Amino acid sequence: MFVRIVKLSFAPENINTFKANFETIKHKIRAFEGCQLLELYQDKHNSNVFFTYSYWTSETHLERYRQSELFKGVWANTKPLFNAKPEAWSVDKIASLQ
Repeated sequence: MFVRIVKLSFAPENINTFKANFETIKHKIRAFEGCQLLELYQDKHNSNVFFTYSYWTSETHLERYRQSELFKGVWANTKPLFNAKPEAWSVDKIASLQ
C-alpha cells in the first residue's frame, strides 16, 4: 500500500469554495483505479488548513492519477484557492490500531 498525505492551505474566503469543489469530485477520486481510501481533514485550530490522506495500491497508481485528466481538472480548480504552497508526503504505514 502507498499512502499519500497532502497539506493544503487556503485563503479564508476560499474555504467554502474548496469544500464545495471537493464534495463534487471526491467520489471520482476514490473511484480512480488504485485508490483504496480518500479522507479529508480540517485543522481544528487553523481552519484554513486541510489534509488529504489517500491510500493507493502502488506508487504507479498514484502517478497514473496525477497524470490523469481528472487530476488536472481538480488541480486547475484548487490551485487558485491556495494561500501557501501545498506540501505532500509519501509514507509507509508502520502500524494501525483500531
